[in-house]
Amino acid sequence: MTTLRSLLNETGLPKNEARLLLAHLLEIHLQLPKSALLTHDGMEVSNTFLEEWQLLEQRRLQGEPIAYLMGKRGFHAIDLMVGPGVLIPRPETELLVDLGLDELNRIINNENALNESKHSLTILDLGTGSGAIALAIAASQPKVRVVATDASQAALGIAQQNAAHLKLKDRVSFCLGHWYGALHTPGNTHYRFDLILSNPPYIAANDPHLSKGDLRFEPQNALTDFGSGLTCLATIIDGALAHLKPGGLLAVEHGFDQSPHVLEQLALAGFQDITPHRDLAGHWRVASGRKPI
Repeated sequence: MTTLRSLLNETGLPKNEARLLLAHLLEIHLQLPKSALLTHDGMEVSNTFLEEWQLLEQRRLQGEPIAYLMGKRGFHAIDLMVGPGVLIPRPETELLVDLGLDELNRIINNENALNESKHSLTILDLGTGSGAIALAIAASQPKVRVVATDASQAALGIAQQNAAHLKLKDRVSFCLGHWYGALHTPGNTHYRFDLILSNPPYIAANDPHLSKGDLRFEPQNALTDFGSGLTCLATIIDGALAHLKPGGLLAVEHGFDQSPHVLEQLALAGFQDITPHRDLAGHWRVASGRKPI
């Protein structure tokens, strides 16, 4: 007899990974919560369940990311569908969302103090992937309208599915194209924003991490610029002032060792109030700058 307990005891996976995948199968097949792994660990599993478990186990042993195997990943306060066509959202990028929400709250509080009422705040998420940044902000701040771009039609398709699932499709617009070029398509009138956020490809082409772990399975053009790792960041920074409202903020994620270069690039582009921000691991992970008023 094969039980949940025996599957956990006999797996070649780390126990935490095995529990995640087994809980996923319990949810989709039996609508049971994760706690069933403890409360029903002696439950016998069906042949179909066993076959699916063995397939998932083997794929994970071969290195496929758990997020792709489960088809979802939690990010900030939302759950996102993910697949091989998009970058897997990571905790480091939640720093961008938090900075964005802080900026939006600052604007809203200032307007309330002055008894002013502006049009909806507008945000641009460049290279949205699964829609993680755009949708996390839209879900947390109802007074914002978001434009999200990506050069990948496959990625935009997943982002649009996530927007529909989260009931946010009326507040987030998706545009296909490379960086700011996506904004200048026929019928698109989004040009100036209160806030621009981006987590662009910033890994250098020769970085050995690209051939390790989950990165082996993720779309390479979402990870690297196939050069120094700095060209996409430069494009975003150099084009931002033309797409920000006066006083608007740009914040970009970058590599742990790229902060000095990105801060210098922001200064050369004409930004003010340039600030580096650390992630939870203590690495300089985001740089921000404000357009002069």
